[in-house]
Amino acid sequence: MKAFLLLDTGDVFPGEWIGQPREAVGEIVFYTGMTGYQEVLTDPSYGGQIVTFTYPMIGNYGVHAGEDESPRPQAAGIVVGEYCPHPSPYGKAETLAEKLDRHGIPGISGIDTRAVTTIVREKGLVRGRLSCESRWPRHVEWPDSLSLEWVQKASVTQPETYGKNDGRPHIVLIDYGRKQSIVEALLAHGCRVTAVPFNWSNEQILALRPDGLLLSNGPGDPQALSPYAQRLRPLLEQLPTLGICLGQQVVALAFGASTERMPYGHRGSNHPVKSVSTDKVWITSQNHGYVVVKESLDPDEWELTYVNVNDDSVEGFRHKRYPIQCVQFHPEARPGPAEAEVIFQQFVRKVNRQRKETTYA
Repeated sequence: MKAFLLLDTGDVFPGEWIGQPREAVGEIVFYTGMTGYQEVLTDPSYGGQIVTFTYPMIGNYGVHAGEDESPRPQAAGIVVGEYCPHPSPYGKAETLAEKLDRHGIPGISGIDTRAVTTIVREKGLVRGRLSCESRWPRHVEWPDSLSLEWVQKASVTQPETYGKNDGRPHIVLIDYGRKQSIVEALLAHGCRVTAVPFNWSNEQILALRPDGLLLSNGPGDPQALSPYAQRLRPLLEQLPTLGICLGQQVVALAFGASTERMPYGHRGSNHPVKSVSTDKVWITSQNHGYVVVKESLDPDEWELTYVNVNDDSVEGFRHKRYPIQCVQFHPEARPGPAEAEVIFQQFVRKVNRQRKETTYA
């Protein structure tokens, strides 16, 4: 059966289904990395989005146990140029089509992904539909990026703890849709981690006696989390805090800064980021469609630490009085380079320096 990618710009791209035909709607985004389609597919930040992979062939190494970033695929669907149905080494891995079918996620191949990417870069917000028909139905209900449903679907509903309770620093991770590799990075740096629901109160979090706080990545518009961000401020002022991706935006909102939608976002494993203090450039992994407005950061309160080389957008900042640091990129870098892993080292060192001084109400 023929498959079609329909864009709300009026463009129609014919292709073939990857696995079983299933229709889906969502925002069209593009990912520029050469590898990592399994991690991208299972990254909760892609909730409600149809991901276009710009690398020409996808599926050639299959999917593997232990590489998922969450228990199931989170993207609404995927679009690829050429799909490889027989991954190498064949027989030792599940195929991408099998994984998509197992979780009811549609995929389409045979698409000119360069053309789709060009449309998104020129138009900005583009929404699309994977369909068996080449025409739009009379009514299409689009996902609302301002809805809390994306974070609600991605966040844990009960606390989940990782690592031994043997005196190591305890990090509470506020889960807006975390990547599992963030947890693994903290464990590798000698921490115990408890992931908690995004809507937990400060009192509930403090009852866990954390030594540090991490605000995770996640899907949707950060403005949807404004009420939760504002009430977090007293907690952020008290504990060593690291915000990653959406977590950075939540921290900014908590202190009265603002966020805005980017023209087409940063999604890939090859985004150059420059340190403001050293001019050193890292190649980073990124996945976000919103950014903190640089002019909204109070210069008396915040120090800009990283900027994007390509568009000068905010990639990181730290507070001048409180132990808060944030980055827009992903220091755990799955998929992607590991140059920015030092961010976790800096955070854990700060936690260890201050953990004995932390008091709880």
